[in-house]
Amino acid sequence: MSNARILVCDDDELLVELLQFRLSAKGFEVLAAEHGQAAMTIATDAKIDAVVLDAMMPQLDGYEVLRRLREMPATSTVPVIMLTARKGERDIVEALRLGASDYLAKPFMPEELIARLLRLLPKTN
Repeated sequence: MSNARILVCDDDELLVELLQFRLSAKGFEVLAAEHGQAAMTIATDAKIDAVVLDAMMPQLDGYEVLRRLREMPATSTVPVIMLTARKGERDIVEALRLGASDYLAKPFMPEELIARLLRLLPKTN
């Protein structure tokens, strides 16, 4: 379906494994980061097409990662979906203000996340 490279950043190892399995099955290449600093290293070193980003992580939280991604020319326009347990209006508004492309609260349906990713990725046909 897609050969886009997706960076998944979440400190929940089981969730990352689930997303790797589901996204890979749809043809995505998945890169995984267990915390915000690792996400920034990957984003700097690899060409990524989209990011799935948790808000609450060690080292750098998702909001700081998002802010930094938007400041870097190579990632300033890369779609970022916040996937987080934070459901408050303030959390959602802050993520959108910082440049999140979409916001999805946990618990979530993996197929919905995939549909949202496909909507945000450039059409290749």
